[in-house]
Amino acid sequence: MADVSVRRLFKRYGETAVIHGIDVDIADGEFVVLVGPSGCGKSTLLRMIAGLEEITSGDVNIGNQRVNNLSPSQRDIAMVFQSYALYPHKTVEANMGFSLKLRKMNKAEVKRQVADAAEILGLTPYLARYPRALSGGQRQRVAMGRAIVRNPKVFLFDEPLSNLDAKLRVQMRAEIRELHQRLQTTTIYVTHDQIEAMTMADKIVVLNGGHVEQVGSPLDLYDRPKNRFVASFIGSPSMNLLNGEVTALKGGFATIMLAGSTLDIPASKELAVGKRISLGIRPEHLKLSDVGLRAKVRVVEPTGSEIHGIFQFQDQEITAVFRERHALVPGDEVFLEIQPDKVHIFDKESGERLE
Repeated sequence: MADVSVRRLFKRYGETAVIHGIDVDIADGEFVVLVGPSGCGKSTLLRMIAGLEEITSGDVNIGNQRVNNLSPSQRDIAMVFQSYALYPHKTVEANMGFSLKLRKMNKAEVKRQVADAAEILGLTPYLARYPRALSGGQRQRVAMGRAIVRNPKVFLFDEPLSNLDAKLRVQMRAEIRELHQRLQTTTIYVTHDQIEAMTMADKIVVLNGGHVEQVGSPLDLYDRPKNRFVASFIGSPSMNLLNGEVTALKGGFATIMLAGSTLDIPASKELAVGKRISLGIRPEHLKLSDVGLRAKVRVVEPTGSEIHGIFQFQDQEITAVFRERHALVPGDEVFLEIQPDKVHIFDKESGERLE
């Protein structure tokens, strides 16, 4: 196992920069998820760490070694891809042991290590089968087993669950997390799915346009997003962001005007009368009431355990999540009450969080 550090990493394709001076530290044994929208640079960053993508400038260190000029095979890493990349003409056992065979390892030792990995992953009954006889989840386990037998310093996962159905994705992410807890190998995992990031990571790195927006634990990012982008990206359904303006400051409270409605919240030193802000509120921190924001019901989505409502408030859309089974009908007008102690305030212009 080893720690990983990325220092001032840049990647350019000709004149086009896709990674802009990224710094990231990953501790030995940590499970870190790189998350962000499509095209944000997360897979490119992972591939540079793996040695599959050339570094324009900056440094990648694994353990105490700078690996910029080392080939992927010399970096002592193992990578699991979205596509599984299994040899169709080889059995599960042969697929898992192939890299060890290339190292000219003793056959008995290869068999032992493959058997150990298969036991961990529940693949023992399938060792004689070919990939075509396996389900998607079983194929992904084989790909993971092929990585495990190498006993690498670092595991790299590039959107490994993208090809699986929703139920299997939930099952597999729990299995990957359990595997990490068992092996304690440093793991870097790429996904565009922030639910995967929230449920699996020790630490999340949020990327946007080749920049790091925020690094922190899942709950740190959820409870204290650094800016409007992180606030809207982390959480499902995403945070509501409403345009507002500070109209008064008195007794430690600020009065916020939201399209004709007012809300008093605890004031901070960065707020001043006339300041334009974005007020963020999580969908679960809204409730139906006799006071609050007057909004019209647009869409009702019952999920079983919850009801998701989409509402029209002036020219803005609001999403709310209710545990209670309210009888909401599209076209009805309701009042949505905001919990003042749950709001997040962001600068309207910069998007940065205001304390």
